[in-house]
Amino acid sequence: MARPVTLMTAQWGDLGLDPLCELAREMGYDGLELMEGAHFDARRAAQDKAYADGILATLGKYGLKTYAVAAHVVGQCVGDNWDPRLDGFAPSALAGKPEEIRAWAVETMKAVPWAAKNLGVSVVTGFLGSPIWAYWYSFPQTTDEIVDAGYAKIVELWSPIFDEFDKAGVLFALEVHPTEIAFDYYTWQRLVKEFGGRKTLGLNYDPSHLIWQGVSPTIFLRDFIDRVYHVHMKDAAVTLDGKAGILGSFLTFGDTKRGWNFRSLGHGDVNFEEIIRELNAGGYTGPLSVEWEDSGMERVYGGTEAAAFVKKVDFAPSDVAFDAAMGNE
Repeated sequence: MARPVTLMTAQWGDLGLDPLCELAREMGYDGLELMEGAHFDARRAAQDKAYADGILATLGKYGLKTYAVAAHVVGQCVGDNWDPRLDGFAPSALAGKPEEIRAWAVETMKAVPWAAKNLGVSVVTGFLGSPIWAYWYSFPQTTDEIVDAGYAKIVELWSPIFDEFDKAGVLFALEVHPTEIAFDYYTWQRLVKEFGGRKTLGLNYDPSHLIWQGVSPTIFLRDFIDRVYHVHMKDAAVTLDGKAGILGSFLTFGDTKRGWNFRSLGHGDVNFEEIIRELNAGGYTGPLSVEWEDSGMERVYGGTEAAAFVKKVDFAPSDVAFDAAMGNE
């Protein structure tokens, strides 16, 4: 069983689709996890099948496929409280207009599942945003009422969007991630409960965001495997040295003084063999998508090495007990 190895395209948004496809094929990838806004327009793809078919034709020209599309940036704008950073995610005409940014994001996210359907995929990866992330540390005091209201707001905002996903027959895979309403084991567990166990909402499992927080990527995967709709392959290294803290110290990614950094696959602390074993045990056969983020390594070198790493570490489960041949006739 060779799972398809794909490349998440957000970090390659400076390249057009055609040159990115050529490069991805040269680096050894089987497909692309296309990022909305960077490599396709959701509203246009939802309404114009010929446009969607053109994207698929470009992929096909290089022997590539798409198994999922990504909507992280626009999804963040749905659930976040506005601050100036969101202006960079929304159309420039909406800068400084919080309610207009949110309205744009909601309507775009409603188009995303229909775009995905026209692109022939049934999973959208992304973020939900969070109106309470800024309150993660309990001073000034974060009350239970503030947290309850934050979860309620996400359910209010995203339920109509998920209705569109259901109509299109498409699933949403949340990347559990700091800055999201669900950023670790217990916040994800609560989010599922808040949505009443709604199957529309699942996981884009990414171990890199768990390991630096001290959450076991393997335990998380084992406990929530039934909700894993997509997998990101990304590594991170924790390098606490007695000076740097786990909060990053306002040092930019790649700075070797940081307490942790994202790393190219195989250069960090994630045990990917254990992850493959858990995916096998859980019956996951979908893509393994490389989200390449290593500010200390040249990206084509890293992206090429990462594709080879995933293909090497991926293996099929056994179809026979190793001791079956030892029994009596």
